[in-house]
Amino acid sequence: MFELNKRTNLLTRPEKNHQLEDVDTPNMFREFYPYNEIPRVAFNDLHVPMCVPDDIFITDTTFRDGQQSRAPYTTEQIVEIYKMLHRLSGPKGVVRQSEFFLYSEKDRKAVEKCMELGYDFPTITSWIRASEKDFELVKQMEISETGILVSCSDYHIFHKLNMKRSQAIAHYTKVIRQCIDQGIIPRCHFEDITRADIYNFVVPFARELMKISEETKMPIKIRACDTMGYGVSYPGAMIPRSVPGIMYALHQYAGVPHEWIEWHGHNDFYRAVANSTAAWLYGCCGINCSLFGIGERTGNTPLEAMVMEYAQIRGTLDGMDTTVITELAEYFENVIGEHIPERTPFVGKNFNVTRAGIHADGLLKNEEIYNIFDTDKILNRPVRVAISNTSGLAGIAHWISANPKYAKLKGIDKNDKLCLDIKAWVDKEYETGRTTVISDKEMESYIDKYLA
Repeated sequence: MFELNKRTNLLTRPEKNHQLEDVDTPNMFREFYPYNEIPRVAFNDLHVPMCVPDDIFITDTTFRDGQQSRAPYTTEQIVEIYKMLHRLSGPKGVVRQSEFFLYSEKDRKAVEKCMELGYDFPTITSWIRASEKDFELVKQMEISETGILVSCSDYHIFHKLNMKRSQAIAHYTKVIRQCIDQGIIPRCHFEDITRADIYNFVVPFARELMKISEETKMPIKIRACDTMGYGVSYPGAMIPRSVPGIMYALHQYAGVPHEWIEWHGHNDFYRAVANSTAAWLYGCCGINCSLFGIGERTGNTPLEAMVMEYAQIRGTLDGMDTTVITELAEYFENVIGEHIPERTPFVGKNFNVTRAGIHADGLLKNEEIYNIFDTDKILNRPVRVAISNTSGLAGIAHWISANPKYAKLKGIDKNDKLCLDIKAWVDKEYETGRTTVISDKEMESYIDKYLA
């Protein structure tokens, strides 16, 4: 039997096929997650259509999930980072929201200071557990939207909450209705969705939330949380691991509008960026990220990575100031003291530095040969070469010119005495058996002594 789907105007199977199944024992999906073995990816060759929403955007969790894995930021640091996120966001607010903890006095002070700035973007939101005590904090701070933790896998429902599925839904919906009664938009964090029973819990629960939304005329957003990083973007993969399948189920079967769907990924299996991009491609509007991927365990989807993914998908940055990404990286390293691995794309110290002599020669002739894009223009990070026995005078001159510390030497001629002296020193190093490149610190030390 078929019925007309009002969202697609196509005949489909009745949605009542996806009903809540209140099981007595938890479904641990052992065929996917044996625990004593590496998790498995299974395929049923079912493909869902790609469907990119008209409006896609980034949301930030630097001050929430990002603070769960490191020492807390100071109020001043949060405010400075928030200012830079505003500048990065651009006139269209691509970095749409930023979520905050409210539990400590420091966190609440930071929220107040950020609110005083009066920015439209990123909009300030909060995160709470599904408890009345937490909800009181949201009311006190007069925040218009809050995330609510609504764990959706049996791992959490049975073993953390000690509830059955129907009890969990009753518990969650009570707090959600309280939010709505106060005029606060609830954003439901479907924790551990990639180990959840999609058809017999996630879809029925999400459909129930859409009914409440229709009844109250208030949006209810859903954040699909890949808490353990199990999601995959492979075509034809089976749920609950399939990111395209989850996006399709939330929109097509549960009736959640694209603009109310958000993806929150972790990087346990190196898939955070690929899964986040897949979520965009298959119907999700918002991708939740943290700066430099800082978050629990292996971290979240890096925000700077999704800025670049956005530009590649859209063909435009839509006014985002990407040079702020470099400022943020420098602030994290120089002020906060967070070490960013040197080879991290876009922000690592060596991400656009070549150490191979043949590459350095190519860069000197035309930097497009070995540079991913105009990193000087887009990130305020000119391409650089590392110094070795194959760099030559031109490579040494290029290194000095590209180092912002020596701005007064920019454009130095390769036959300048400084370059000649460095070349002689470098040659002597390798003549005596050196096999590694000359480090930036060594170069700076030599130049500083020369200039003293």
